[in-house]
Amino acid sequence: MSELASPPSGAAAPGESPDDSAASVDTAPRVPEQQRSDERPDDLSNDTATEQPTVRTTPATDVPTAPAVPPVPSGTIAGSLLASRYRLRTRVGTDPAACAEFWRAEDTILRRDVAVTVLRRPAPGAVLADDLSDTARAEQMVVRALRSGSFEHDGCARLLDVLTPGAASVPDDVLGAAVTEWVPGRSLGEVVADGLIKPLAAARAVAPLAAAAEAAHRHGLVLGCDHPQRVRITPDGRAQLCFALPRSDVTPADDVRGLGAVLYTLLTSQWPLSSADAARAGLPAAERTPAGALLPPSELRPGVPVELDTLTRGTLGPDGAPGHVHTAAAVQRLLSEVVAEDDRMALFPPAHDGVPSSPEDVWQDRGRTVTPTDPQRRRKMTIALTALAAAVLMVLGYLGVQLGAMFVDSGGPPIVVEGEPVQPEQAQPQVAPAPAPAGPTVGGLAVEVYDQGGDPDNSDRAARVIDHNPATAWGTSTYYQQFPAYRPGIGIMVSFASAVQLSDLTIESPSRGTVVEVRSAPSADSPLSETQKITEVTLGSGRTPVSLAGSQPVEHVLLWITKLSGGDEQYSSEIGEVEFRRAGA
Repeated sequence: MSELASPPSGAAAPGESPDDSAASVDTAPRVPEQQRSDERPDDLSNDTATEQPTVRTTPATDVPTAPAVPPVPSGTIAGSLLASRYRLRTRVGTDPAACAEFWRAEDTILRRDVAVTVLRRPAPGAVLADDLSDTARAEQMVVRALRSGSFEHDGCARLLDVLTPGAASVPDDVLGAAVTEWVPGRSLGEVVADGLIKPLAAARAVAPLAAAAEAAHRHGLVLGCDHPQRVRITPDGRAQLCFALPRSDVTPADDVRGLGAVLYTLLTSQWPLSSADAARAGLPAAERTPAGALLPPSELRPGVPVELDTLTRGTLGPDGAPGHVHTAAAVQRLLSEVVAEDDRMALFPPAHDGVPSSPEDVWQDRGRTVTPTDPQRRRKMTIALTALAAAVLMVLGYLGVQLGAMFVDSGGPPIVVEGEPVQPEQAQPQVAPAPAPAGPTVGGLAVEVYDQGGDPDNSDRAARVIDHNPATAWGTSTYYQQFPAYRPGIGIMVSFASAVQLSDLTIESPSRGTVVEVRSAPSADSPLSETQKITEVTLGSGRTPVSLAGSQPVEHVLLWITKLSGGDEQYSSEIGEVEFRRAGA
């Protein structure tokens, strides 16, 4: 099975020089600073011939002349020393759109490996995506790097140093550089070259990178993870951003696409964004339909969960498409849920994914006997099986009670309206609502998150607003800008068995300052333009009553949130319970 880990210590990974996999203390002989490297690609090659020290002939004079000082050599080659400290060792990638080179280097003072992103002047005739001058473009990227100096996260390498033009021992055609911690492990191309990776291993790998992007966006920063050579996979299988200084035009939306691209690559071994970047990283470009659409991972390999299939389509699809994913927070949340679900289902046989089992897997391929590597594994399995047996007994007991109730009362469960039982029509499906409290409340038959953008927040928790349990709640995602920066709003749609004349409702919420419009809707999936506003309320902290006096009978009620609670780039709202009361009660 392919593992998201680095090769054994002391062995060079494919595509790396032998010293690339060695320890950070370099024992190799120094390479002269003016030695020319053969590793430079044509797309960034603008080196000139190495200048020789100038010897000037002057007439005899009594005034002694100082010896000529050789200038700093132009270009960056293996062995070059930047800022009299960072010796470039191996170039591991390039990003021509940013005029950047990615180097594995040595900090000669602290004797450790570092990652250096070098900004070069573009080659003559190079066409870039913006119309900025070379200096202005580099200044923007360096300023971004300086702003991120205090940002630290497990999903990206820590920034150690930023070099500006004109610094000591910096070549004339270097417009800036950023030094980060070196991420051990392998590149994306090296990881997928070994074969298919288990889908859940891919989800676990991208989760910390998504968390880093979400944290960076909340601080007004971007990562630039939409380039395959900027991301590396650690020996324990985590994706980390290794090289800083993203392009000057990179936005949070580009990071979201980059997260989807890294996940897509780990699932399919194909890079879905720039085909030129794919070639530089040693990856094949993603296959597409005749209409230009990406093939979903499930069509390229077996065993891809529908959640990961949907996530890749949502992040890599065009803006405005159904199911489009807008934020890194949504990516991180879905990946976390997929991983958590996999942990809960560890005792059940997994779907066939085309990857042989490894010694660490609970379920092994037929005919293969493996000794568990964890000495406590038998004890853990015993505890898990005991818990599973107890859960099965509870489910069987519950089903027994429900089955007995069916024989005792065949009329079906009542719908509580003002405490009076109302039997549903025989032609309608009989749906059991959540238990309703005593009093003139109206029980909703169905509740769902209403979002016209196609990316509903926490849709699996919508029913918590009518479960009469104060310990549970539904909440939005956390946004770093207030509505309507990303979307016009989001809401909860509650549907009743038939039209009901309401007098008022109560919203229980801890999110003070949230603005909610109460709207009637002709159907649960009606566009917002077809709904009618009944009233608007600003929530306090706790229970907020809302009068609906004078409203018409409604069958579908939309609680439409137009303003979130919070501030300082952290905006979100939460609704614990919603109670409806019928007019005349």
